[in-house]
Amino acid sequence: MELFPAIDLHDGVAVRLVQGDFSRQRTYGDPIELARRYAAAGARWIHVVDLDAARTGQPVNRRTVLAITEAVELSVQAGGGVRGPDAAAALLDGGVARVVLGTAAVRDPELVGVLASRFPGQIVVGLDHRGGGADLAVAGWEGEGGTTLVDALTRINALPLAAVVVTAIERDGTMEGPDIGGLQHVLSLSAHEVVASGGVRGVEDLEALARLREGGHRLAGAIVGTALVEGTVGIEEAVAACAASG
Repeated sequence: MELFPAIDLHDGVAVRLVQGDFSRQRTYGDPIELARRYAAAGARWIHVVDLDAARTGQPVNRRTVLAITEAVELSVQAGGGVRGPDAAAALLDGGVARVVLGTAAVRDPELVGVLASRFPGQIVVGLDHRGGGADLAVAGWEGEGGTTLVDALTRINALPLAAVVVTAIERDGTMEGPDIGGLQHVLSLSAHEVVASGGVRGVEDLEALARLREGGHRLAGAIVGTALVEGTVGIEEAVAACAASG
């Protein structure tokens, strides 16, 4: 299982939100310096989200995303506001390893297939859900997707995706623990590698995620944000906990 330290961008600054709520925002300074800290401590990936673009579809923080990519020698998975081929190509041409489609994947399923074929192994679908998967959220989690997590997973199973990121919104930024049961259900349904996001508090949660198995499948990665910047888990021990899964 791979660790994906998270860097969320708002107005060019690294921030963390609680359950996607901009009124519950904590600021953590220069995102490039944060990325360098993660790289120096042994991370191999980082997960970068342009929160402003996720809400509006405009690439507000694209320069910052690409500056992070240039500044560190690790792989960057980036999303937020990627609504079409040009936005995906701009990130990939700038050195991003994988692009995450969230709102576009829910509202324009055909686009996912087009991009997955055009950029094989570089497209990830992000499915952000509330109510145990009953409702998917879009547009920076401020809109409703009009479909369920199960339906969305079924629809994309045949596509040549790099992975699926599944975020439990009600746990995101809360450090209340990951949705183990929900993730186990996702593993039973998804034909793709699954990356978990939301709720990780420390090493014990990462170890629990690393042990998770369903039908011979296991999690490919875990995205961790608040626990790292708040210091409830160190980056080195987080990397080690994930690596112990094999």
